Amino acid sequence: MPRGDKSAYTDNQKRKAEHIEESYESRGVPEGEAERRAWATVNKDEGGGKKSGSGRGQPATNAASHKGGEAGGKASASRPAAARSASAKKAAETRKAHAG
Repeated sequence: MPRGDKSAYTDNQKRKAEHIEESYESRGVPEGEAERRAWATVNKDEGGGKKSGSGRGQPATNAASHKGGEAGGKASASRPAAARSASAKKAAETRKAHAG
């Protein structure tokens, strides 16, 4: 089977990759890169294409979809409350100045 051949993937995996690819393209990612990322996500979630043989199936973990936002806020949360408050006040002031 040549590299890039998708015949080992189930219809569900192909559909999933297509939806992921469309999502990336709607966010401005080039077509080729969107396809590459989509298949990488399917591979991460489901361990690649389905192989024949008894007991070879593994349940899909959907790990990639659960990872989003995991690291968000860690840097902010480690700062003291006073620093976070000052930063928020400064941001509000900037928004106010830019608005009018």
